[in-house]
Amino acid sequence: MRAENDNSKPLLLVSDIDDTLTGDPAALRRLWQVLERHRGRLKIALNSSRPAPSVDETLRSYFPATFAPDAVITGLGTEIRLQGTLLSSWSQQFDAWPDVQIREAVLKMGHTPHDAVFQTPGKASFAVPGQERADLVIQRLNDAGFSFKHIFSGKSDLDILAPEAGKDAAMRYLADHLGIALQDTIAAGDSGNDLALFEAAGKAIAVGNARPELLAAMPKEKTYHAAAHHAAGVLEGLAAFNAIPRSDVEN
Repeated sequence: MRAENDNSKPLLLVSDIDDTLTGDPAALRRLWQVLERHRGRLKIALNSSRPAPSVDETLRSYFPATFAPDAVITGLGTEIRLQGTLLSSWSQQFDAWPDVQIREAVLKMGHTPHDAVFQTPGKASFAVPGQERADLVIQRLNDAGFSFKHIFSGKSDLDILAPEAGKDAAMRYLADHLGIALQDTIAAGDSGNDLALFEAAGKAIAVGNARPELLAAMPKEKTYHAAAHHAAGVLEGLAAFNAIPRSDVEN
């Protein structure tokens, strides 16, 4: 897929971290060198399911020392930091969400919460063994009248979210906050939990190592499936969408 862009319009790249930007340190350094040259037009946001302290550790230990994203979205879209500062206008909408009551209800069902670092005001995370038990938790919370979203992943990870939260919702809010049209956002990812981002963004890049569940469900009319893996695939996709000059990839 190729797309023409007005080179005067600002763009927002919203990228997953694990196995999208990570996985090839040399390719990540190359991608950052290119992105630095286009910072006037191209804004960069990271968007991770992981909590902020975990993401920060990855940034310190793995990313180039000069790497400086414009924004970092963490905790499954419950936290947005803009140039290192928590965007309170986003976080405040979760103040009234009854996270304490929801946690108490799931605890009474006999399930163990994840460590405190994985909890945010808009997200309650638990270890619930198996889809069947997770479905029972969701049913009981619905019956109790709670309003929420949920994501069950792996074999036992149940995340219960405020209705307004989510990686895609946070991306929409950030784009609006930055004054960038949603059609001028480009999502990048590798797995099924990036699908909501792909559906919400104007365009999307599936890196070459993307998992089958993403490739099967992604919106193909606006998604570029890169041949290159990891950060090199993001670079390839940006060039395919004319977000950067093709010479930046070829040189």
